Amino acid sequence: MKVLIINGSSKADGNTGIAINEMVKVFDAEGVETEVVLIGNRDVRGCIACNGCSEKGKCVFDDVVNEIAAKLEAADGLVLASPVYYASANGTLISCLDRLFYSASFDMTMKVGASVAVARRGGCSATYDELNKYFTISGMPVASSQYWNSVHGRAKGEASQDLEGLQTMRTLARNMTFLMKSIALGKEKYGLPEKEEHQWTHFIR
Repeated sequence: MKVLIINGSSKADGNTGIAINEMVKVFDAEGVETEVVLIGNRDVRGCIACNGCSEKGKCVFDDVVNEIAAKLEAADGLVLASPVYYASANGTLISCLDRLFYSASFDMTMKVGASVAVARRGGCSATYDELNKYFTISGMPVASSQYWNSVHGRAKGEASQDLEGLQTMRTLARNMTFLMKSIALGKEKYGLPEKEEHQWTHFIR
């Protein structure tokens, strides 16, 4: 089992990193390989809707987004973790995810997704919902925990004091591991769900 973790913070050792590390400890104990990619400090432009990825099989801007795509294709699960800015995820992370999920040429069905939001106080639920939408449009089951996946802290290191938040992260990692292993067994016995030809319905005025 392998989990790719995308850290939307610009700081590897910030409060978002503390939340991620709590999950990594559990994954390590469960024998799940992890890789953390820090994206919040990268120069990532947004999608320009050129649709060049439909011909190339990858984004036309050959940067970290295509690097992440290759890592995601090989992973069984994906964790999206972000600090909260104005009740939203880091804009760099969103630009990355828009391009990643639109341009990726492989099927993400049954890869397990989990999102994590870290904030001083408010905006976690909005950010959590925002990140989950990438999973639910891609046929990816969403792992849950004992509470919405949020950790609180303002100054560097304060997230380590949020004992309930850290417990939520550990529970999330255990549930995610169970779900990934269960899906692997199900795929071995039953295969993936049958897919219909997509019916595109467009609305105009």
